[in-house]
Amino acid sequence: MATTAALAVGQQVATGALFRQAERPSNAEGAATQSAFAKQPLQTSSASAFANGGLKLTHAARPEQRSVRAVAQKISAAVSTAAPAQGERQAQSAKKAVDTKRTVIITGASSGLGLATAKKLAKSGEWHVILACRDFLKAEKAAKAAGLPKDSYTTLHVDLSSLESVRQFVKHFRATERKLDVLVANAAVYKPTAKEPVFTAEGFELSVGTNHLGHFLLVNLLLEDLEKNREAKPRVIIVGSITGNTNTLAGNVPPKANLGDLSGLAAGISEKSASVMIDGGEFDGAKAYKDSKVCNMLTVRELHRRFHDKTGITFSSLYPGCIAETGLFREHYSLFKTLFPLFQKYVTKGYVSEDTAGERLAQVVSDPKLGASGNYWSWNNDQSSFVNDVSDEVADSTKGQKLWEVSEKLVGLK
Repeated sequence: MATTAALAVGQQVATGALFRQAERPSNAEGAATQSAFAKQPLQTSSASAFANGGLKLTHAARPEQRSVRAVAQKISAAVSTAAPAQGERQAQSAKKAVDTKRTVIITGASSGLGLATAKKLAKSGEWHVILACRDFLKAEKAAKAAGLPKDSYTTLHVDLSSLESVRQFVKHFRATERKLDVLVANAAVYKPTAKEPVFTAEGFELSVGTNHLGHFLLVNLLLEDLEKNREAKPRVIIVGSITGNTNTLAGNVPPKANLGDLSGLAAGISEKSASVMIDGGEFDGAKAYKDSKVCNMLTVRELHRRFHDKTGITFSSLYPGCIAETGLFREHYSLFKTLFPLFQKYVTKGYVSEDTAGERLAQVVSDPKLGASGNYWSWNNDQSSFVNDVSDEVADSTKGQKLWEVSEKLVGLK
């Protein structure tokens, strides 16, 4: 219980849950907690950075901040051992329950599309779902609330904004001794209103560092596991977005996705770089997200080109429809969150519920009819699936190869 409590607090500190930039405390989070912190924010990189004492102050520490840091330092030792221990305990629990079910890993499965997909697969009785989530306790609570059978899932911690956390996740998954059938790269962060960039543990701009680089490393590390299960026709699915497809109306809403010559990415998209944007331009939180989704879709095509024939793995992407009320928009303006669902329901007719989107992603996971590799799947209003076109940028094989080579270097694979 002590280590679990320490882990929970450590995760909250590491992910910024205990450090708010608001001028006054939020009622929802408790004025008593908020009053302990100064107005100037503390920035942390990741759970692993916190555990290693890696808190960085962006301003000179005030007395209140020093008090907070003192508390944090007292629990850091417990957290540094609790996170791996928690993962190992969950892995051992899953190991004991190994059965004949197929295994799917879903990142970002504590809410939204990821949870809806996990629910669909877990309740089928045919799948054991690995809930790969940053907030372990949130994922456990969500799984129980969704009614997932106890023997149908295992929760393992992963923070995609930390490459070390990704490596630890792979270690803990392998400790379960489960064969891997499908990997779903679903998790994403979206900072549309951000005025200044936020960075990952390794110093990359957060949206691209998490949505693209974190998943890029995860997929590459697990290719070996998937290939070992070749007879089961394994799959890798990376969730795309219509906003990254500039051959669509939604994809042409400013700011448009554009990777340019990848000069910004090649330079590291870090605090020390001339630009934190892939194309080398000025920071824009909404564009950073859209660019990351173009990277996701390019990665799928490059994975298919490099590995499908020799491994038998199916690589695909999809756009499940517009989940206009998803938590992905939690940081958007209030007016947008009110009007956008109505616009999607009654104007574009592109609105889908989380449950419907989850059914579609589950279909790409398990339906033999959607087993072709290299495809970008979409759905008609009658729920029938089809292979959609991609933008010229996503179809650019030269750019895809360059993206791969740069990404390999950034995540330490080369």
